[in-house]
Amino acid sequence: MDTRIERDSMGELEVPAKALYGAQTQRAINNFPVSGTPMPVAFVHAVARIKLAAARSNHQLGLLDAERAQAIEKAAQAVIDGQHDDHFPIDVFQTGSGTSTNMNVNEVLATLASREGVEVAPNDHVNMGQSSNDVIPTAIHLSAAIAVNESLKPALVALQATIDRRADELSHVVKTGRTHLMDAMPLRMDQELGAWSSQVGQAIERFDSAVVRLCRLAQGGTAVGTGINAPEGFADLMAKELSQQTGLSFVPNDSFFASLASQDAAVELSGQLKGFACVVMKIANDLRWMNSGPLAGLGEIELEALQPGSSIMPGKVNPVIPESVAMVGTQVMGLDSTVAMAGQSGNFQLNVMLPLVGANLLDMIELLTNASTMLGDKAIRDFTVNTDHLDAAVGKNPVLVTALNPEIGYSLASDIAKEAYQTGRPVIDVAEERSGLDRNRLEELMDPLKLTKGGLA
Repeated sequence: MDTRIERDSMGELEVPAKALYGAQTQRAINNFPVSGTPMPVAFVHAVARIKLAAARSNHQLGLLDAERAQAIEKAAQAVIDGQHDDHFPIDVFQTGSGTSTNMNVNEVLATLASREGVEVAPNDHVNMGQSSNDVIPTAIHLSAAIAVNESLKPALVALQATIDRRADELSHVVKTGRTHLMDAMPLRMDQELGAWSSQVGQAIERFDSAVVRLCRLAQGGTAVGTGINAPEGFADLMAKELSQQTGLSFVPNDSFFASLASQDAAVELSGQLKGFACVVMKIANDLRWMNSGPLAGLGEIELEALQPGSSIMPGKVNPVIPESVAMVGTQVMGLDSTVAMAGQSGNFQLNVMLPLVGANLLDMIELLTNASTMLGDKAIRDFTVNTDHLDAAVGKNPVLVTALNPEIGYSLASDIAKEAYQTGRPVIDVAEERSGLDRNRLEELMDPLKLTKGGLA
């Protein structure tokens, strides 16, 4: 490989000739051959947004000349646009402050900006008024807030709309309810799907709330939270610039010391992501149970056949989308545990697991975004309902005798249900013999559709 010599405060180092980065990035590449997984591009783009905002802020404060500021802005925008993603190779498992990633961006932007014919230094100009210790916590909040707002939330809104549309289509379908996986009172399918919709809608509310805390930024705290080398007004200008870039409402945090030493807002978001993982797993598992069969299972619905289900059993088709979604939920729960453990690693004035927090948050958001889209588009949107099977099961359900409790008492109703179970006879026939109520009254009391509306018959 062709190389060139670059220099930093520790001396000279060979760097690939075509690399936009310099010596500090190369040292990190050499030092951390851990996972082969670099920081997510969304995180790198967030750091570039910070550098763009910093160049503008420093120029407005009279600390950076217009030529350098414009060159840095142009370079940062190119990175934000994804033009140089292959020049950010540093492993997630790097220095705990994320200094390596911060310097990687600083070096790339300095190289690109210098191509505009003006000398730009990575530390003195691109990193002016900043420290890795406030840039990386800010990038965690910024990248996660953008990802929730632009990717995850739209996916959840679309998923809820799909569920609501199917619920409207199936509002006339009555089925047997189940508690403990056992037959219970009937409900309508729009009521069952409505529960899913409510879960998704409330998750959206929780994410909206979590983003409020993400919009409180560390930028301006610099090394330990005191703001050393950051000029007066810098933090406010940075928040304003990042708000204009993204459409979100960023402000400086009320304590830079807290922003550097803790990752509480990130841990909160991670917990909400875990909570939504529970939601999609519940929906996925309901679909799997409802689809089970087709002959020996519940057989209530039939999911769209997407691929052969077995390498040995011809004709077998499996619920592959719900299975994939359930695996996503499991992975997100594991990542949340990692974020929680990383979040408590704030030793004195700095959390030292920042890259891990940032990378895992973005992975969780991406996984749940894609899983939500799959679940809506490839499972819920097109499943068909086996109404004949549902109707037959509802009609034979001895639990319908529950509706007789107010008129004949729990004890007699229990005896009627037990006899219906034991003899296999329709519960209404047994009730007609033993309850003292005539057939018309029994049909009125035990009408499955009426029972889905609650209250007394």
